[in-house]
Amino acid sequence: MRETQLVLDNWKFKACQEKEWMEAAVPGCVHTDLLRNGIIKDPFYATNEHDLQWIDKIDWEYETQFDVAGELLQASALELVFDGLDTYADVYLNGQHVLSADNMFRTWKADVKSIVTAANNHLRIKFRSPVQEDLPKIDKLGYNLPASNDQSELGGLGAQKISIFARKAPYHYGWDWGPRFVTSGIWREARLVGWSESRIVDVHVLQDSVTAAQASLSVSVEIESEESWSGTVKISADGQVWEQEAALEQGSSIVEVKAVIEQPKLWWSRGLGEAHRYTFTAELVKEEKAVAAKSVRTGLRSVRLVRDKDEKGASFYFELNGVPVFAKGANHIPNDSFITDVTDERYRHEIAAAAESNMNMLRVWGGGIYEQSVFYELCDEYGIMVWQDFMFACSMYPGDEAFLENVRLEAIENVKRLRNHPSIVLWCGNNEIDSAWAEYDEDGGWGWKKEYTKEQRKVIWSDYEAVFHDILPEAVAAFAPGTQYWPSSPLISLTGDINQHAHPLSAEGDIHYWGVWHAVEPFENYNVKVGRFMSEYGFQSFPEYDTVMTFATEQDLALDSKVMRAHQKNGDGNRLIKEYMDIYMNQPKDFPAFLYMSQVLQAEAMKMAIEAHRRNMPYCMGTLYWQMNDCWPVASWAGMDYYGKWKAMQYYAKRSFADTMLSFDRTDDGLVNVHLVTDLLTPIKGELSLRLYDFAGALIKETSALVSMDGNHAAVVSSINEQEWLYGYEAGSVVLYAELVQNGLLTDNKTYYFAKAKDQKLTDSVISITEVEGSNGTAFTFAADALAKQVWVTAEHEGKFSDNFFDLIPGVAKTVQFTHRNEGEAAGKPTAAGKVQARSMIDFLARNETV
Repeated sequence: MRETQLVLDNWKFKACQEKEWMEAAVPGCVHTDLLRNGIIKDPFYATNEHDLQWIDKIDWEYETQFDVAGELLQASALELVFDGLDTYADVYLNGQHVLSADNMFRTWKADVKSIVTAANNHLRIKFRSPVQEDLPKIDKLGYNLPASNDQSELGGLGAQKISIFARKAPYHYGWDWGPRFVTSGIWREARLVGWSESRIVDVHVLQDSVTAAQASLSVSVEIESEESWSGTVKISADGQVWEQEAALEQGSSIVEVKAVIEQPKLWWSRGLGEAHRYTFTAELVKEEKAVAAKSVRTGLRSVRLVRDKDEKGASFYFELNGVPVFAKGANHIPNDSFITDVTDERYRHEIAAAAESNMNMLRVWGGGIYEQSVFYELCDEYGIMVWQDFMFACSMYPGDEAFLENVRLEAIENVKRLRNHPSIVLWCGNNEIDSAWAEYDEDGGWGWKKEYTKEQRKVIWSDYEAVFHDILPEAVAAFAPGTQYWPSSPLISLTGDINQHAHPLSAEGDIHYWGVWHAVEPFENYNVKVGRFMSEYGFQSFPEYDTVMTFATEQDLALDSKVMRAHQKNGDGNRLIKEYMDIYMNQPKDFPAFLYMSQVLQAEAMKMAIEAHRRNMPYCMGTLYWQMNDCWPVASWAGMDYYGKWKAMQYYAKRSFADTMLSFDRTDDGLVNVHLVTDLLTPIKGELSLRLYDFAGALIKETSALVSMDGNHAAVVSSINEQEWLYGYEAGSVVLYAELVQNGLLTDNKTYYFAKAKDQKLTDSVISITEVEGSNGTAFTFAADALAKQVWVTAEHEGKFSDNFFDLIPGVAKTVQFTHRNEGEAAGKPTAAGKVQARSMIDFLARNETV
């Protein structure tokens, strides 16, 4: 018989110390079940987070009853399967203990054939408090291990950092953008699985060699059998069939089938071609009858991380199907503090937003989770490459035998689960730990080492190497051969000396540059501190007013209010936003204006960084800003807020990530250079025009020229002498406008200002809004009678404009379209916006007053 299953539902839960059961949702967690039953208030509202820290200190239990009928009951093998138990759990079926779990990231199974009955099976799971479970481990170890983002004080634990002991999402213990909710519960599907004779457990399509001419594959089929027998394994894809005779052993067998596809359709990242995928179906045939089958979907591509020595250091870029790809994107964190609240629609919104923002890569950061399958399926579909961290971040970890074995099994399972996804181009050991500890630089790192004796340091580093230099790379090599492994991000190279640890001017490896923000370095340093691959950098902003009002009241609208501080997890965050705003911008007229201006400030910073990185290709071949998304409504580095609303930065990123882009920079000797950057593989030819306007729209000076450039390239295509072009005009009263036109169509345009925002002489501007004829309220053209900067367009209905936070020069109109955010087929399609409003920077500035 084929494998059959019963998904287990109708769950109830309670605190172990209580008697009354309440309804539970599975998948879910204690926090969401308590909220659903009206026991707790909205965890994200005001300072409610602080009042809910009791939840992780007590034990909880879940139970359900189920019947088993017919074919499932008659199956030779019956397995209880939990795709995710969070985290310390004991499972009892009909009064018998069947398994104990201690890792949120692993699947847990138990053979229950001898226990299951036809009716009234009782399943009970006791979740032990992760706090009570792990606190004794500190005493046993004898010291705390570093865990910079573990908000132990908020959790009532003082300086006792327990997050490092649990194989559980690190961000549950708090981060500098997220709350502390240490969850427990059944967070992935629970089911009873039955099978007889044989079943296919796993299918892995190993891509031995893939070119445009031919794909040579080894399809590995893992089979479980009740007894030994001989049969045939048949693989089919795209109308082709390959067969292999197989002598199956009792228990587990692996059969490898060689397959060749001529002229395959390749999987490409967004912007370079179709993200084509094939469905491979494996069948187990006995006496011409299929006894088991399993299908997987994958894309055929060759990918490698290229780290070749050169005259400046060593390259760091991804080569896809023989093409060097400039990686454009962001770092992804979990979309919610309560993971099971994330719908497929929310995942699609994020990945579609990445694609619409002209991204081709997301980094799944190591402080969250190995994402749900739908995340990777969407990345496969949209052509978004994935840099996949293992789940370790900003901490040192224990190295006892049980912990290391737990990590080994976790790594093997997750590499196997995800290895068919063509989007995954790299596995990375951890986030920032090599550079934070800085083993080979006595004065380097985050100061962690100074807290420990020489003997303790030796043990801690040895434990680190066991995980990140042995266990994890061995899992990748064994179960996803050919996939690159990178030990830690950032890292120069695994040298075993001081040259291993990354720094902002490294000419090898990847870089996390945080001088802007944490060290209050000027935005202009983004132009200077450019590495081979910029895997993290960022600047904070607040979400928009409507989002703030989901967790605050009007009385809370002040930077130093208790509520606003609670929704700013970076200790210096509010001060830093204000400090940078004072440097670069004028004063906002009130708090809602401050929210808007914080977004513009963030957007301008990220524009400067992204474009500096892209202008420096091929020296720099990747730019992933921190961060794509939020897990709750908060002030953070995200480009989209918790509700999926695009901040100013997301629109700026969309423009700065354009496949073909113009970009300005200024040299020290007063030249303003116009750069042309393209990721497309075909040569660029077009007309570049430069026009200088005053803020009233008068054309002062103009020039144009034909420009051409090779594909997948960046170059300076024009320069002007700032002094000559500004002669007789104030720097703060003119704007330089560039356009690139190809075959009569506008490819890109950009503005350049000769003065900082605070020194620009803005005047009141009237913005006209004209509905595009025949668009049925879905498209609008905007124009202004004086320069309008960072025009923020809002609509009556829910949805998103195709562009926003743009500048309007008088005489240069802008047309944008409004699209659905809804689920289903309407998502991303034009829809009526209703009433449309447009405001610009001048509307948010204080007039002769300080806020």
